[in-house]
Amino acid sequence: MNRRSFIKKSFWGTVGVTALTGLYAWRIEPHWLEFVRVKMPIKNLPESLVGKTLMQISDIHTGNRVDNSYLINSLKKAKEYNPDFVVYTGDYVTLHQERLMHDKLEEVFEESVKGNLGTIAILGNHDYGFEWSESEVADQITRTIEKEGIVVLRNSSVEMEGLNFIGLDDYWAKQTDAEKAFANYEPTKANIVLCHNPDVCDLDVWHNYKGWILSGHTHGGQCKPPFLPPPILPVKNKNYTAGKFNLSDGRILYINRGLGHSQKIRLNVRPEITIFELEKG
Repeated sequence: MNRRSFIKKSFWGTVGVTALTGLYAWRIEPHWLEFVRVKMPIKNLPESLVGKTLMQISDIHTGNRVDNSYLINSLKKAKEYNPDFVVYTGDYVTLHQERLMHDKLEEVFEESVKGNLGTIAILGNHDYGFEWSESEVADQITRTIEKEGIVVLRNSSVEMEGLNFIGLDDYWAKQTDAEKAFANYEPTKANIVLCHNPDVCDLDVWHNYKGWILSGHTHGGQCKPPFLPPPILPVKNKNYTAGKFNLSDGRILYINRGLGHSQKIRLNVRPEITIFELEKG
């Protein structure tokens, strides 16, 4: 093989690989859902909850960019796991698309996964509409979710079957009020914090809280080159990509990669629904 022939074949080989990778990242991985299992040791967990499961679903992003049939089919698969608790950690829509958005959101939540013992939700930045500043959009989304029997926490807490959930409202929407959220915090209880944006973990707002924090928001970066960190992450702390992080003060952060997407492309960052198994901490 002469030099010209070698270069020509190498060029077309590269073009072919690039095209196949692009097709995979656009058509396959955005809908290749992974159910991730994680052990969740919790301090003060009641004996009655040992071995129970908690499912986290995040970043659904209904709207023009995510196929509703994919979301509904994913939720139907999730129901087969029969979770004891279910938490939704924000971004139910992509920005604010008026009637279309609400119709699609209602269609998805008619198939929402419910926990046998409790179902809780918090809001994300997209749930506050344009420039994360439309409180009326957040109120309407809250009503849509609550209509399905799901408790929406907005800087508040609720105890269900001996497990206390503390829900922080969204950081980018400037709605996070930790003082209000932790008003009834008791360290002697079994506690879990829900917080859409993991950057809140680096703020001095935690009232000596020690335990799990469940977040979303990053989508894991959606595209991650092999052996490299994702080049684009919507957080200040670029260490907060996806998965479990042991913070230095007794807190444990888990960042869910999300079910939907902001743009229809994923590479090495499959969509995720997490199933935690509760155990004594």
